[in-house]
Amino acid sequence: MALSTERSSQLRQLLTLAVPALGVLAAEPLYLLVDTAVVGHLGAAQLAGLSVGAIVLAQIGQQMTFLSFGTTARSARLHGAGRRADAVAEGVQATWFAVIAGLLLLVVGQLLAEPIARLLAGDARSAAAAVGWLRIALFGAPLVLVTMAGNGWLRGVQDMRRPLWFVLAGNGISAVLCPVLVHGLGWGLNGSAIANVVAQLISASLFVRALRAEGVSLRPVPSQLRAQLTYGRDLALLGLAFQACWVSATAVAAHTSAAAVGAHQVVFQLWMFLAYVLDALAVAAQALVGSALGADDRDRAYRVAWQVTGCGLVFGIALSALFAALSGVLPHAFTTDAAVLSQMPKAWWFFVALQPVGGIVFVLDGVLLGAGDAKFLRTGNACAAVFGFLPVVWASLSLHWGLVGIWSALTVFLLIRLANGVLRLRSGRWAVLGAVR
Repeated sequence: MALSTERSSQLRQLLTLAVPALGVLAAEPLYLLVDTAVVGHLGAAQLAGLSVGAIVLAQIGQQMTFLSFGTTARSARLHGAGRRADAVAEGVQATWFAVIAGLLLLVVGQLLAEPIARLLAGDARSAAAAVGWLRIALFGAPLVLVTMAGNGWLRGVQDMRRPLWFVLAGNGISAVLCPVLVHGLGWGLNGSAIANVVAQLISASLFVRALRAEGVSLRPVPSQLRAQLTYGRDLALLGLAFQACWVSATAVAAHTSAAAVGAHQVVFQLWMFLAYVLDALAVAAQALVGSALGADDRDRAYRVAWQVTGCGLVFGIALSALFAALSGVLPHAFTTDAAVLSQMPKAWWFFVALQPVGGIVFVLDGVLLGAGDAKFLRTGNACAAVFGFLPVVWASLSLHWGLVGIWSALTVFLLIRLANGVLRLRSGRWAVLGAVR
């Protein structure tokens, strides 16, 4: 009876953290879905331009993922050990790192925007649209990274509510602003990019204000910045594996046809949206696992890990059923282009079938990140990318498989990650005790 009560308490705690985390994680991809729907009515070339530009900008965030996930892991362990001030200090250094790295990326991105867009886009018109959107949207890069750092330390101290309101404030205003700028004022695709930067400015400002209110020193500490960089190396390499996959998928779709890349943009943004929905459980597990290991409680860490894995499977099955039922309706909300709509079923049913697999994979990533097991995740995901996704996706370009080939590559990628994650969880080698790993 006592064990059953404890498990119920853990589940309530998990859901208490996961629900507001869901709002934070879903806000950005939900905004991108709104953005995609608004831009989709401009035409296939503009939608293709948004697809190329958005995937490039997304890779900046993916490559710097350690600012959120790495900071959460370190802050959670310190919080579990009763060292809140030290946990918040991790957020200060992560924020400094975000500002420095973001400004560097802004400069480099402006120089490379045109050649990158030409490389990824399938035609000159789509490339021109992507360049215009990207040059404006890049001004939000430092702001995105500051928001990631803020999310990281607040998750670590198990404060999920403030990040929810901060992100909703930015994205909510921007979601209203986007159609006004794009269609109302006639700014087209550039209006979408401006609305994007406005959202990021509002959210980043709120996170900085929360950090200042904690009363800790806001000075940069070079030794801690170097330590963050060392820890983040593995997560940056992990991000590089994802970057190679998503950019390759967009490039292959763009070189298939404008309709194919438009359809891929819609389904892929839905995929990313649901991935973030499932990541809400992963974020909660990350905070709880890190806190348990910081408090030297290995048994609690194990229980959280297995419980969240089961929840991921259940939610994945539910999402699969829901989007199977919406297959005849939802695509029309994003575009009226007949060519794009005709391509969409080739990706849609892969997207539906993969939800239960993704549900397990994403939450296992959260468990292992909470334990600070970044090296394993780096190696496992790099292998899944190099030996799974990339060979299949580039073969699909040569063999003219189109969207079927792209989403077959994603299937192989996820199945390899599933096998790696389950085996690692069962081994127990991830559960290292202590405030710092």
